Parts: sequence; C-alpha cells; structure tokens
Amino acid sequence: MKRTIAAGFAGIAAMLLATTAMAGAAKVFETKSAINNLSTVMVDGGKARDLTVGLGSGAYRRPIDPANMFYAVSDRGPNFVCGDVETVLGVSADVVCKGEKVRVYPTPDYSPSIYTIFLKDDGSFDIKDVITLKDQNGVPLTGLTNKLTVAKTEKPVDANGNALAQSVSAIDAEGIIRLNDGSYWIGEENAPSILHVSADGTVNERIVPAGSEDDFKGAAYKVTGGLPAILVKRQTNRGIESMAVSPDESKLYFMVQNPLSNPDADTYKKAKNTRLFVYDRANRKLTGEYIYQLDDPQTFRNDPSKKQNAPRISEVLGLGDDRLLVLERTDKTTKLHEVKLDDASNILASRWDDMSTSPSLEQENNLEKIDLKAVSKTLRFDSADYPMAPNKIEGLAIMGDGALAMINDNDFGIKGDATKVLLIDGLVQADKF
Repeated sequence: MKRTIAAGFAGIAAMLLATTAMAGAAKVFETKSAINNLSTVMVDGGKARDLTVGLGSGAYRRPIDPANMFYAVSDRGPNFVCGDVETVLGVSADVVCKGEKVRVYPTPDYSPSIYTIFLKDDGSFDIKDVITLKDQNGVPLTGLTNKLTVAKTEKPVDANGNALAQSVSAIDAEGIIRLNDGSYWIGEENAPSILHVSADGTVNERIVPAGSEDDFKGAAYKVTGGLPAILVKRQTNRGIESMAVSPDESKLYFMVQNPLSNPDADTYKKAKNTRLFVYDRANRKLTGEYIYQLDDPQTFRNDPSKKQNAPRISEVLGLGDDRLLVLERTDKTTKLHEVKLDDASNILASRWDDMSTSPSLEQENNLEKIDLKAVSKTLRFDSADYPMAPNKIEGLAIMGDGALAMINDNDFGIKGDATKVLLIDGLVQADKF
C-alpha cells in the first residue's frame, strides 16, 4: 500500500526517538555489480590502480519508492591532492604535480551520475538505472572545476600532470533528493550552488551566490544568482554537500559543509558556526538561514583531533517541517544529530550576510555574546558504537521497513576502499512508511 509523504516523515520522526543504545541489528552490504568498476589507471614507472564508482556522496529514498531501493549520487569523479600521488599512482608527487599546487583527475571525462541502489537479502546490493547529469544540449557534464573569479578554486591536471581545461558547466554533485514529479534537487560543492535537475538528468537551473553569475556565462543551462553573495567565501572543497526536503515538498534544506573562510582561511580553521538554509520552492527564494555549531573535534571517538575544521557536514535528511537529521563527520567517525529550527535565530539578509561585518559570524564562536541562538542538536547515532561502520559516510536514506541506510563515499577507490551500505534496524518501533 502506498503511503503519503507526510506518513513517511512521521515514521522517520518516530524512528529517531530511539537512541543509539536502543539500536537493533546492523548489517553491511557490498556490491559485485560490474557497473561499479570504473577503470584502471597507471602512469609510467608507477603501479596500476583499479578505480570503482564513488556512489555515496548523497542518498535519498521517497516513501513511494520500492522498499529496498534508494537513489545515490556520485561527485566530480576520482581526484586527489599532490600529497596522495605516491600512494595512489606509485610515483613521486613531483612527477605529476611538478611543484605546483594542483588537484589530480585520473579520469577527467567522468560524468557525475545518479544511481539506483537495490539492497538484497544476501547482503549485497545491485546498481541499476544510471542517469548521467547533462546540460540542455544533452552533453554529459564533467566534474572538473569551474573557472571562478569571485571565489578560489583548484587547477586540475590529469594523471600525467597535463593541465586540464576547467569547464563553465562542470558540477561537483554531493547531496540529492527526488520529488514526486520525478525531478531532482542536488547540492553542489565547488561553486557552491544548488541545482534543479529533470528526471532524465538534464540540469534545468543552477542557483549560485549573487554576484557570481558572470563566472557561469556560457553554461548550457540556466544560471540564477539566488544564494547569498557571502557564500563565495566558502573554503575550497568545503561548499554545499547536502540536500533535504520537507514532508510536503515545499521547502528544501541544505548546509555549507564547514564555516566560511570569512574573512580568511585562518578563521575557517577555528570556526564552529556553519550555515543552514531553507529554500521556498513555490516562491523560488530563500526564507531562512540558521546557525549550526559543529561539535568539539575531540568528541569524535574514532579519530579525535585538536583541529576544529576536522568535523564537517556531509548530509541532511528531512524528518518533518523544520526538523532535520544532520550527518556530522570526521574521516573515521560519523554522528547523526536531530536538529530543530524552532527558536533558533534566522539571520537571512542580516548583517551576518554582509562580508564587511567585523567581527564576522565565523569569528564569533560564543553566540550568546552577539545575542544569537544556534539550532538545537540531539545526538541520535555515533559510528564509534558500530565497529563495522565504514569511514566517510555521506548518504542517508530511510528504507521501506523503517531501517536507516547509510552509504559511504569511497572516493572512487583511489586508496582501495569499497563502497558499503550500513543498514540499522530497531531504531523504529512498528512504524512503517
């Protein structure tokens, strides 16, 4: 029997009343699907590296979808920094990076894509219905960086160190939801931006920070400057990595992965305040901007750190109207916090969106001092309690039986990691959705 979206979110809410200590059985799924095999990369004098598809940058399941399936989205494709060249390719970093600060793309033609995942009773999962993201002319998009002028970006090279052309239309897909009309909304990390995508993978519109529209002239899709201009201050590789939707599909929710480099990178490294946005779909505008304070990095038990920029936001899942599940993680520890926007300060279009404000929001970790209130947070899950949990979990979906599915981003296997799905039941009573 089909359930309504509202009933689905009610089920999710009931599930999250349980604590980690009350959790039931956990099961890990892996795949042997040939679709998961991407390519083998090798450079002269190096070693062969088998790459797989990085499926788990974001995930989502609608209540109307089959009980054992969810959607997953891949990011910009295999890529790594110069410090990883020797580990991945088996040659000195100087051979590829040649003393420059670049990012290596061993398969530069890869197109970010949407995959349909089916969990099976035998502990495996199938990958089906691959949808390549494309422009209005049907040309598949790449994940190479945009040539930005109002924000910092990275210079791409191939596995042999040859410079790659940046693309005005390229995207780094990270968060995903699907609406009942079949279309998708995707959170994008590089620019940062949010995208509305048709059911066949065609980008209909990309919404970018106001004032940065000229950086996308020539893109073969519509570009609108509907996000706060201050988002161009995002730290490189720390843009929007999430996307969620309200039960009635009227609101989208997304977050900046880390605090902005506002006014500079030194501030980003010490800041706790990142930004959570609410977008009104009917009126095509933002209606809310809230403060989410990242946890103390010492509390991530599998890899405690003294660096405040170690924790980051990699996923948001809608639980109800203005109630969310936020995935906050480090490299080896994942926490899930239930978040409520009630009573939190809405700072949209306030002085905190003005780049000239000093001290900036990112410089003010003590919010009481500036009469602001962050969203409330309640811990619902900690992967340190689950030794079988994969590292770098980035996608969440609620399955038809109420179990919570978590999928990791394996970075396309550049270091040999596999994509895994962790499924935990017992977090919900008899609720079905």
